[in-house]
Amino acid sequence: MQKPNYGKMLDDKLAELEKSGEKPRLMLHACCAPCSSHTLLYLYSCFDISVYFFNPNIAPEEEYEYRKSELKRLISELGLNVAMIDEDYDPAPFYELAKGLEDLPERGERCQKCIACRLRKTGEKAREYGCDYFTTTLTISPHKDCTFINECGGKIAEECGVAYLYSDFKKHDGYKHSIELSRQYGLYRQNYCGCVYSKKQQGQ
Repeated sequence: MQKPNYGKMLDDKLAELEKSGEKPRLMLHACCAPCSSHTLLYLYSCFDISVYFFNPNIAPEEEYEYRKSELKRLISELGLNVAMIDEDYDPAPFYELAKGLEDLPERGERCQKCIACRLRKTGEKAREYGCDYFTTTLTISPHKDCTFINECGGKIAEECGVAYLYSDFKKHDGYKHSIELSRQYGLYRQNYCGCVYSKKQQGQ
C-alpha cells in the first residue's frame, strides 16, 4: 500500500484556500524557533496562526525557557501578526509517559507517546480557541517519523473535533530553508530533541 504524500496534501490544501480566499484559524504546535521559521513563512499567507509552545519533554528548565524566548524573538523579528500561546515549565506529563521507556532509542515508543501527548494538547487548545485546524512543526525534522505524526494527528482530530492539517514541511527544501533562516536570524539550534534521554543518547 502506497504511503500518503503528506507534502502534496498540504500543497493541495493551500492551493484550495488561496483559490477560495478563506483564511481559517490554525493552532500550530511549535517545538522550537528553527523548526518554526520555515513553517510559519510557508503557512502565513493562508492561515490566521496561533503558535502553541507546549513541550514538557524539554529539560532542564533553562533550556525550555531559552527555546521559548527564541521562538518569541523569531516571531517578532519576522514581523508576523501571529499570536503565541505558551505553557509554564512542567515536565511531569512527560516523565509520567516515559516510565519504563527511558532506554528506548529516539523514534521509539517513548517518542511516539511524547508526540501524541503534545498533539493531543494542541488539538484541545485549538478547540478551546475556536480554531479550524491544528498541526505541528515536527514534520520538518528529518529525525522524526512523519507518517506517525500525521496518522496520530488524524486520530486526535476525530477525538477533539478540530481538523488536522496534514503536512511534511521537509518538502520544497523546508529543512534546508530552516537552517538558512536560523543562520540569518542567529537562532539557537539545539543538538538534541529536548528530553534528558535524547541528550544522554547524544553523549552529552
